[in-house]
Formats: sequence, C-alpha cells, structure tokens
Amino acid sequence: MKKTLLRFMAISLMLAAAAGIAFGTGAAEKPQDVTINMFQLKVEIKDAIDAYAAQYSAAHPGVTVKVETLGGGGDYGGAMKAKAQAGQMPDIFMIEGRGGYDIWKDYIADLSGEAWVADTDLSFKVDGKVVGFPVAIEGYGLAYNADILKKAGIDPATLTTRAAYEKAFKLLESKKAELGIDAPVAMAASVAGGMWWVAGQHNLAAYWGGGLDFNDTSIIDKALKGELDQARFLQYAKYLQLLFKYADKKILLNGSYDDQVGSFAQGKTAFLHQGNWVDPNLKQLGVTFKIGYAPHAFLDVEEKGLYLFAPSWYCVNAKSPNAEAAKAFLASIAMTPEGHDYMVNKAGMIPAFKSVTLKPSGQLSQALMEANAKGGNYGVFFGMLPDGAGQNIFGPIFDLFAQNPDNINQFIADMTKAVAGLAK
Repeated sequence: MKKTLLRFMAISLMLAAAAGIAFGTGAAEKPQDVTINMFQLKVEIKDAIDAYAAQYSAAHPGVTVKVETLGGGGDYGGAMKAKAQAGQMPDIFMIEGRGGYDIWKDYIADLSGEAWVADTDLSFKVDGKVVGFPVAIEGYGLAYNADILKKAGIDPATLTTRAAYEKAFKLLESKKAELGIDAPVAMAASVAGGMWWVAGQHNLAAYWGGGLDFNDTSIIDKALKGELDQARFLQYAKYLQLLFKYADKKILLNGSYDDQVGSFAQGKTAFLHQGNWVDPNLKQLGVTFKIGYAPHAFLDVEEKGLYLFAPSWYCVNAKSPNAEAAKAFLASIAMTPEGHDYMVNKAGMIPAFKSVTLKPSGQLSQALMEANAKGGNYGVFFGMLPDGAGQNIFGPIFDLFAQNPDNINQFIADMTKAVAGLAK
C-alpha cells in the first residue's frame, strides 16, 4: 500500500509539472506580479509577438509580458549596451550568433534543463550548454519547378549525387526550346550586383557542412586553422562548376535578386538557388506551380539533407529576478498549441521545434519544415567565419570562377590561398 501511494504521488507530481507549461495553467506556481521585459529585433514579427505577449499575460494573472522591438536598420547592439549601462537589461533578449554571445555571456542563463531542448536541433550551445532558444528556422536546398522536371522526365528524388545533377542539367539544356526555359538554373554570383552571398556564403556552406552530422564543424574548424580539405573541396568545386555552367549567364554574372527570383517564377529556369525567404516573393509573382527542394548534393556519395539554421536566438537574463518567469514564457511558445499558432499562423515563421504540426503556407517553408521533422539535415556554419569573409574574401573568388567555370584549377588555388589566410 505504501509503495502504491508513493507511486501515485510521483505520477501526480509528474502530471503537475507537465501542466505547468500548458498555456493558461500553472500560474499559481510562478511568481506573482511579475513583469517580463522582452527586447527583440525581428521587426517582421512585431505585431504577432506583441499580440502573443498580451494573450499570454491575460492567461497568466500576475504576469505581464512587455515587448520592445528594434530592428530594420536600428542599432540593436548599441541599444542593448545602453540598457546594460543604465541597469535596464531586459529579461529576454536576442543574439545572432557567437559574437552576440561573447558580448553578453555574463548575462546569459543556462537553458539546458528546459523541456523544449529535446524537441529541437537548433538551440544555441556553448561548451555543451544550451543558452539560446531558436526563434525560427531558415534554410535552403536547390529549389525546383516540379512541372518542368516532370515534363523533362526527371524525378527530383533521384538528385542525391553530383552525377545525378550533371545528367539532369544536360537533359534540361538539350530540351530548353521544348520546355520553354532559358537555362536549367537561376543562380547569381555578382559581387558588384550585391549577390555575393548566394555563392560565396550560402553555396559555400555546402562545403563546410554537407554530408556531415548536423553539428559537425570539423571542416570549417580546419579552415579557421588555414587548411582546405583538398579531396572534399575538389568534389565541391565540380558541383559549383556545374551550377555555373548551366546557369542563365546574364543572371549569374550581372543579375539582381529580383532577376534571379523572377526568372524562376516565370518558368524560365527549372532550378533556383535561394532559401525559403523567397516564399513571399513567389506568392507576389503569382506562382502556382509545385515547388520543392532537392539537396545540394556535391559529393560522389548520396546526400539527402537540406541546410537548416536558426538566424537568431532568445536568451534569458541570468541576473534577472524574473528569469524563471521568462523561461516559462519561452516554454509556452515552444510547447503549447497557442505558441505553435503564434509561430506559424500569426508570425509566419518555420518553428525550430519538431513537435509542431502546423504548416506554413509557403511551399519552400513547408519543405524545410518537413525536412526538419524528418532529420538528416546539414548545419550552416558561415557564422563562424571572420566578419566580412563571405563578402570580401570568398565572394570575389566565386565571382571570378563564375566568369570562367572551366578554370577550376585556378578556383581551387585561389580558395586554398584564401583559406590559408584565415589562420593569420
């Protein structure tokens, strides 16, 4: 009888703890008359996060969440420093990577014990500790027009190796007139046109993380010590060469973002090298055809994952007396139906949490969300590079290679030299 009673009490405590994160419950367990001050920089979600904060506050008597937003060109970092100097550090604030963590690490709480940690691969970690709550997911593969591929007799599910892409690109090139396309690929690499990031940052990310475990930074760790993995980079360079050779040359060398996305939206290219952030653009351009993502499969062996990353994270102020209440607010976003509705339907984001079943309206965002739930994706590590490396070091090298894709040896030599310079 005693064992039964103890077991009943243990189960009751577990259920009570679980209920504590439910939206609109557990308020009695949290400090009363608490004001949680949140300072965030995503202007595109301002209205949605304001509304969610009000909804949460109404459901939790004694707890008020106030959100301040500064972004869209505003100096968020400077504003944070001003708040710190004035003794007004927020209870929840944002960082965008290691640089932000290094500045505010003395204020950042350890979130490793939070229940949502097991539900995401994209928390921000330092020395094995979780210190950042992922705000959303962004990511990419090689977007494709399913209608064009079907007409050409290409199954996108087979595009898992470089050899498969070469075969597909050649077939599309041979059927351009029949398919009504200008080129197989819409790709951009012009530094002068401001498109350096497509090739010198996002495509190069395939070399840093493609085909590896999601958190495997071994390749970029070597690069930061000045070493380029020559065998791996040769495979990568051959894939990039294919993209450049089969890209619309006007867009590749001189095109803008609008030119690149517009070509794909008008059905003039079968593939688009962009991330899920183009979903609103494609909607505005009236796209109705089916779209999906294929992997940037540059290796000789199969690669099936997409590239996923969190562009920013929420941190909890470890020095705040409201830290536990702040953690509870973040937990409600990750682990309640109301939080899921806010992220997907109100803010239009892709949640970084696998348990979310709601789907965003954009086709590429849907593809990323499905990939995240499935797993087997690749990390994006260009944020580990020195400031400006993508634009000032790698971008010009990729631009030159785009102008002469046959000169692969020069590209490899230029990149070997550039990576060696990272160690200085």
